[in-house]
Amino acid sequence: MSGAHDKYPAYPDEQGKMKQFEAAYSQYRSAICKYFTVKINRTVADDLTQHVFLKAAENLHRFNANSSLFTWIFSIAQNTVKNEYRSLSRKKGIISDFTSMEPQSISLDFARFVDIRIDIGSALKQLNELDQQIITLHYFVDCTLLEVARIVGMRESAVKNRLYRALEKLRKLLKEWGDIAVMSIQDRISIVSKSEGQSAGVSEKKVHRDLFDELKRSVVQLVSKFNHEPSRKVVIEIYPDLPTFHEAVGEAGAPNWFMGTYEDNTLKIVSPLNPGPEHTYASILKSTTHLFAMWLVRDINPLAPKWLSQGIGGYEAKQMSESYIRDTTAEAIRNGAIPTLAQLENDTWDFETMGGFQFSYLMVEFIDKQYGLDALNQVIGRPDNCRGIFNRSESELHEQWVHYISARF
Repeated sequence: MSGAHDKYPAYPDEQGKMKQFEAAYSQYRSAICKYFTVKINRTVADDLTQHVFLKAAENLHRFNANSSLFTWIFSIAQNTVKNEYRSLSRKKGIISDFTSMEPQSISLDFARFVDIRIDIGSALKQLNELDQQIITLHYFVDCTLLEVARIVGMRESAVKNRLYRALEKLRKLLKEWGDIAVMSIQDRISIVSKSEGQSAGVSEKKVHRDLFDELKRSVVQLVSKFNHEPSRKVVIEIYPDLPTFHEAVGEAGAPNWFMGTYEDNTLKIVSPLNPGPEHTYASILKSTTHLFAMWLVRDINPLAPKWLSQGIGGYEAKQMSESYIRDTTAEAIRNGAIPTLAQLENDTWDFETMGGFQFSYLMVEFIDKQYGLDALNQVIGRPDNCRGIFNRSESELHEQWVHYISARF
């Protein structure tokens, strides 16, 4: 945060002070907001940030112009956090103090196109209060070492030494993830706030390793297959169980089969350790490939139809066995009730009951087997150009597809 440690000269009048303060608001607002996100949570960070600057404006006459304005504002933020902790402890009937910290995650950049976020909140909490604060301020709030020194009341050289020792402690606490995790902090990888923390135990580490293995096999291959350089890196968030996941994505009443989705460039999945009654550890892992493929299709063409992104996701992930597809589509095929492409645009939970995942898979398989990868890539770019790609209308293509899957099963 360049310039955040600047000292301000004495102001000639109140108007000059306020202009300087307005400039400080633009300069420091982001840092204060990040601090609240780390120490409390993102839902109240904006409101508390506004509160801090309003309070600072009201008390600007008390600011010593020979001091650092950032440090002065930050002291108000610290007191605000303490007050919030006291308020929360009274509401919950528990004792809380300044060392409390919302669970934090860092991103492990293990592939060119994907980050997986690892919770380090439990490890941070095992450090003492000063070490927590130095790491938080420097890596999560983006304070310079000089700013950190002024906030904690130490020499800059002492803060630097303390920081290195704290990082070494953190590395040991994280054990096998330590080297990567600390490296990721140093690279200023973004923070994720979660409602509940999880310990970095053996099981969680196994999940992360297995995700690495699953995605290493698929991500680069998919990028090459569909000849598309992703516009940005994808982040994966893992939720501890189905209820937490459903609540987080705004679908509290969702069916048990719904265990993953993506929003913007973030893939959100249920932990493979708690897959729910309709999934397994392995199927959750494969869903990351499914979701990445879906995201990649939409990154190529945001207007790509649902059947195409879902079909490519399922086709590439190979989550559904051939026997499962055959058994769950047999009645519709036998009764001539195979859905049209328009019907496969159904964006309700009925998509699952109508066999939407299976039929989307079969349509993509049909295009790939009968027309080849080049045609599939053309469909992604121009899904409305059926005649130009297949030399037939959409209804004629559907009829050909029906014959294909009827003969296949």
